[in-house]
Amino acid sequence: MFQIDGFDENGITHAFFSRRGGVSRGLYTSLNCGRGSGDDRKSVDANRARTAAALDMPPGSLFTNHQIHSNAVALIDEASEPDEVREADALVTNRPGIVIGVLAADCAPVLFSAPGERVIGAAHAGWRGALDGVCDATVDAMIDLGVRPDGIKAAVGPCIGGESYEVGPEFPAPFLDQDPENGRFFEKAERDGHFLFDLSAYLVRRLSRLGLGEVLRMDADTCRDDANFFSYRRSRHRSEPDYGRQLSAITLGA
Repeated sequence: MFQIDGFDENGITHAFFSRRGGVSRGLYTSLNCGRGSGDDRKSVDANRARTAAALDMPPGSLFTNHQIHSNAVALIDEASEPDEVREADALVTNRPGIVIGVLAADCAPVLFSAPGERVIGAAHAGWRGALDGVCDATVDAMIDLGVRPDGIKAAVGPCIGGESYEVGPEFPAPFLDQDPENGRFFEKAERDGHFLFDLSAYLVRRLSRLGLGEVLRMDADTCRDDANFFSYRRSRHRSEPDYGRQLSAITLGA
């Protein structure tokens, strides 16, 4: 697993898990944590238990959502159950004794920590969720739990890199409509009318405008790093029928 120095504080622990260290085989080798994949359910559950253990938490303590590329946020409280179906792309909690996480295979995982108030969050930000403000909504949900924006730290994890993320001619328009300055995140691709989009940089700028205490970023390209990461786009380039999902997670501890 990968961690960003300086992010953990006051008993909070995070991890951006790679694809390594699990039990799955074939296309899902080896730490596939995505129940939405075609992988064997027992293997996925074993992998999820391993990620919880890596954060010193018991099996069955991991909460994730049914992700729908939205800006919806789920609050995990004492009444929440790990296996209930929540259609959302972010989670926030002040509940100890659990792990909250998001799944990705090119989309950006973003983890949030408010160590002073011991509130945490996790967001799945593909281009649509990023544009629609899933990270903004996560911050708002943490504020509802009594956190000040300047008490929040955010960490953008491994996602598809700008050199790998080619998009069509129609793609920049909604970003430019939102803010003409977003043009800086697009470069011309070799194909006429196509562009390369830097999702991670876009998220860092958007987070930096929310008045947070700190915004951190892990420099990794999931599409190019086959050894460490699953990638939806890479699987499409190879005409593979499916792909695994890596987990990014955070916990307040027991």
